Amino acid sequence: MSGPAVEHGNPRRGAVLTAALTPGLHDAPAAAAGARVVIVASSAHLRSPVAFDDLHFDFRPYDARAAYGRSKTANILFAVALADRWADDGITANALHPGGIMTNLQRHLPGEQLRAFGAATSVLPAASPLVEGVTGRCFEDCGEAAVVHERGSRARAGKRHERGSGMSGLAPYAVDAADADRLREETARLLGR
Repeated sequence: MSGPAVEHGNPRRGAVLTAALTPGLHDAPAAAAGARVVIVASSAHLRSPVAFDDLHFDFRPYDARAAYGRSKTANILFAVALADRWADDGITANALHPGGIMTNLQRHLPGEQLRAFGAATSVLPAASPLVEGVTGRCFEDCGEAAVVHERGSRARAGKRHERGSGMSGLAPYAVDAADADRLREETARLLGR
């Protein structure tokens, strides 16, 4: 498998699979006090919003980075949608950018420091009492991601960011409640619900 199937299809399949499983997973967390859903995203969401008018690159030339960015934006929007839908049940849902952790995408970079940052940020929304009751947010660098209005704006302000990329922060389109609802509806349609 290569091209669009790998770069866009697999991440999107993960979001669709998560969406398919969540109705069946709702009851157990709802019964548990303070249940948390954590969805892994990436600063790559800054590369592209979800293009609702062309989800599958039927009209635009396929671009692997844009596809990956869209899939990560979709992950954050999915957390926003779950936060809204499950808030009354005491379930929080948040997304996170773990930092530059070792995946096949970073397999040639030094690993120990990357793994430590990724683990710390992942644990924060999953287990820290500091974010108890916080929902519908996105975390990076062991804190809540700041909304930015252009890529690299936090880097220019002297904030810590992903190694050399200038990609840090949270795009406004990734936490747009209307887009979160639209994505949830479109995913349900794709699943035949």
